[in-house]
Amino acid sequence: MEHLPLISVIVPVYKAELYLDQCVQSIVNQTFKNLEILLVDDGSPDKCSEICDIWSKKDGRIKVIHQVNSGSGAARNVALDKAKGDIVSFVDSDDYIAPEMYEHLVRLMVEDVDIVECAYVYTWGDKETFDISSCDVQYYSVGDAMKEHIQDHFFQQVIWNKLYRRSAIGDIRFPIGKRIDDEFWTYRVLARARKLARTSCSMYAYRQQSESVMHNTFTLARLQAVEAKCQRLEFIEKQFSNLSSLARINLWYTYLYLGQMSLKYMDISEQTKAFEILNKAWNEHHIVVEDIRNVSKIQQIWALLTKISIKNTCRLRNCLKIGM
Repeated sequence: MEHLPLISVIVPVYKAELYLDQCVQSIVNQTFKNLEILLVDDGSPDKCSEICDIWSKKDGRIKVIHQVNSGSGAARNVALDKAKGDIVSFVDSDDYIAPEMYEHLVRLMVEDVDIVECAYVYTWGDKETFDISSCDVQYYSVGDAMKEHIQDHFFQQVIWNKLYRRSAIGDIRFPIGKRIDDEFWTYRVLARARKLARTSCSMYAYRQQSESVMHNTFTLARLQAVEAKCQRLEFIEKQFSNLSSLARINLWYTYLYLGQMSLKYMDISEQTKAFEILNKAWNEHHIVVEDIRNVSKIQQIWALLTKISIKNTCRLRNCLKIGM
């Protein structure tokens, strides 16, 4: 590149006081220095607000936005409207990134490449080792990238392991009040890219929750994924009709996963509501005969069982410890 582009790094901050310092430090320490770092304090009730302000005094590239708690989607939208960079990145406030991440990714953003992503690692600690050696780089057409996205291979719905040109994002914003706002957003932005790139280098540390935390946080809000995937299916059917069958099959897997998790983590009253949502979605968006032909014999059996009863199918899969 003839000049260094400005990257706007957007970090929504909420209840992350134990991890926020490490998160911001990993961004500040980037070998690529032309950054605008937007910390959005989303009305966090802990010490995050103070931590953000302290960091803004340490580094002139950091700008802090304080707002009444409105959710991560609203926080990201506010930052997107204020961001000045031609390239945008997102980092979650309890995660951290490798020092070379932006330098590595921005090199791949050449010519008509509008989105680049790296691999990521799951971490339960603060000292993750990143693998940045012998990395493989591949380029994708938007159709091929969307196929990878639907199958949850590459270009997944997670937003934080990618760089985006602002021109690809355009006026697309996150939904307000959704817990999993990225699932409503990512596929729409991917569809606007001219070309995409991916490196196998692992440069993002995605912090994991414990089993006990999952038990407390797997609520009906997780079922918003059904709404998001149904909307995506309708979008795919219009914009990438050749991928419709894949999208329907993926949506079916989502029904099973959420049903199984609901049975595992929810109380009886929430389970009832969860399966009302799942059954309603299934009646409107279900797999068809041509889709079943594209899965294995074993999956065909699960598909037939799902047609009889989603709940009983999920209960059986839990007993067999399948897909958990």
